[in-house]
Amino acid sequence: MTKDSYTPAQASAVAKLSLKAVNKLIDGHLIRPRMMRRGRETQRLLSSEQLVYLRLEAEGVRLLPLATRREVARALVSEPDINTIVLSGGSALVIEVKNARREVEQGLKRLRKVQRMVVSDPEIMRGTPVFQGTRIPVDLVAEMVAQGATAGEILEGYPALSREHVELAPLYMMAFPRRGRPAQRPWAKQKPVRVTHQRRAVA
Repeated sequence: MTKDSYTPAQASAVAKLSLKAVNKLIDGHLIRPRMMRRGRETQRLLSSEQLVYLRLEAEGVRLLPLATRREVARALVSEPDINTIVLSGGSALVIEVKNARREVEQGLKRLRKVQRMVVSDPEIMRGTPVFQGTRIPVDLVAEMVAQGATAGEILEGYPALSREHVELAPLYMMAFPRRGRPAQRPWAKQKPVRVTHQRRAVA
């Protein structure tokens, strides 16, 4: 992730719109990403203004006619600082942008924060992204959250983590999904266990 260049997965996580919906909007040319070659692959990158539009889609703009949605998307690109979009065609419809922009800015801030918390080193867990200073995989924590574990339960089993680690793990995994077949992690379905050592009493 670089400033003002975001992958569809990152855009989905920040805008709180499904990745399928984001890709559908791109494929339908409602939003037009910047194309960048990386090795043999071509990557589609979105701007922060396009993330704001995606947030508006999540808030209900998707229910409007296609032509109206295109008008909203064009307005955001042509006037990045616009706070209110008054739609043409004689309708009294006004789109408020300020709240969506603020939510995107907050989402990007959280995403940058969790990026700083995570490291991927071939010497640690075969390169699996882990929280810095630990050997705890980010996807393991995100999976436990998805299965309904509370922050308190996770922290009891993994005291090296903080509540913020737990809260941000799902965001990281949405923004940076792992490619290929998932790694074999036999411990993933186990509940966290905190191990303590006690000295034996001397008779």
